[in-house]
Amino acid sequence: MSASVSKPAAAAVLRGDNGASHPETRFDRRLAKILGHATEVFYEKGYEGASMRDLSRAAGMSLAGLYYYFESKERLLYLIQKHSFSTIVARLKERLRDVSDPEQRVRVLILNHLDYFLANQKAMKVLSHEDDALKNGFGAEIAAIKRGYYRICVDLLEALKAAKGLEFKSRTAVLSLFGMMNWIYTWHNPRVDGDAEELASQMAAIFLRGICVSSSGKAGHNKKRAAVSN
Repeated sequence: MSASVSKPAAAAVLRGDNGASHPETRFDRRLAKILGHATEVFYEKGYEGASMRDLSRAAGMSLAGLYYYFESKERLLYLIQKHSFSTIVARLKERLRDVSDPEQRVRVLILNHLDYFLANQKAMKVLSHEDDALKNGFGAEIAAIKRGYYRICVDLLEALKAAKGLEFKSRTAVLSLFGMMNWIYTWHNPRVDGDAEELASQMAAIFLRGICVSSSGKAGHNKKRAAVSN
């Protein structure tokens, strides 16, 4: 599956806004294509193995032209990562807007994550394998977006804990959930595993039953400890 970068959103990350008040331009379309081609190159060669010449050749532009808009390949990787993580977070907030049930909100989180990952598998491999490639300000900005996403996920699980009286470590649960979701590009087969909605339903069942069982087990263990101490 080829990388997918929406045109208005791609231009927005370069401008540093949400793109809502800017109509799509010829530059927007060109930028979207460049980021798509860059994703392909990083997917095939890896960040370290890719050169600006490789990127310019894939984008169909001169090396000088590529340097004019992007001073380095790090800038391109930054734009790919910012677009991807910002889109995931924005879509999640939109989907959660009209959902109030705590368990259903966790299911929305899972579906939103898988929906984007399966539609952008090459970009997801780049994000997963080049997680620590960005340095200085670029790395700090992407890390801040990811922390915000993590915080949303923790809050959703905290709300579920409160609603159902569960006991588990939210950090462990969230990071375990990410572990389930983030590597699907390495094994997902649509003919066997289904689409994002089907896969999300199965993962949600496994995850939610797991933390509920974990909580029940912990509660029973605590009661036994209390009985022994008495």
